[in-house]
Amino acid sequence: MIRASGLDLGYGERLVLKDLNFEIRPGEFVGCLGPNGSGKSTLLNALCGFLPPRKGSLLYEGVPLRQMESRMRARRLAVVPQATEVHFPFTCFEVVLMGRYPHRRRWRHLGSEDLVAAVTAMARTTTTFLKDRPVTEVSGGERQRVIVARALAQTPEVLLLDEATSQMDVRKKLEIFEVLQFLNESHNVTVICAMHDLNLAALFCRRLMFLKEGRLIKDGPTEEVFTSETLREVYDTDMEVAWHPGHARPYAVMLPLSSGTGGLLLKGKVVTG
Repeated sequence: MIRASGLDLGYGERLVLKDLNFEIRPGEFVGCLGPNGSGKSTLLNALCGFLPPRKGSLLYEGVPLRQMESRMRARRLAVVPQATEVHFPFTCFEVVLMGRYPHRRRWRHLGSEDLVAAVTAMARTTTTFLKDRPVTEVSGGERQRVIVARALAQTPEVLLLDEATSQMDVRKKLEIFEVLQFLNESHNVTVICAMHDLNLAALFCRRLMFLKEGRLIKDGPTEEVFTSETLREVYDTDMEVAWHPGHARPYAVMLPLSSGTGGLLLKGKVVTG
């Protein structure tokens, strides 16, 4: 479905990601992990067609993403950014209905199919109770769930999420990822998530891509690449990885930094290793 070959990405004079080569097949559930500044958001900006490659190619079913007409691209790919500012008091239901715009014909009003898609999306994200409230008057976590609902209302082939649940509490994070898992397994929706929550990624993502210093350094099935060695290499921090006996998925346990590190950091010294 998506193929990157020799892909370089950046902004202005700054090169952020270098020589990326990967393929994402239909129906995959992929987590993109890495430290701050490693290029996760930049990669998602390119995958949704917002950021043109500086070098190499990025194809969607054989067609360069930037060559796809914007409405057609929006029918097939939906994006949930890290944060969304809405400055006008649209109701939450109106915001979700905006996800139907790519499917509307010119000069046509919303139809029953559009309304059903929006209602279903709000039910799945447990935001139905917010439908008549102005989006400017809900909490950050509630607003983010409404934005997820807007993306679901697009009924896309690919969902791209950039730290989409970072403002949500633990239960709401799990609820959203269970919805993503359901759509992935029952509707073959391809899900690509940039995220910091290691254990959430290990619990739901079946494939992990690790970025560091502008390069893709690990890519493979979660069971193979989610290891203590990989996490130490990517985050420069010791962690232990174990397998949960209940759901049989790996999880990471953070360990304290080496003794005295905090004091050295307060003195302005950089500690590595």
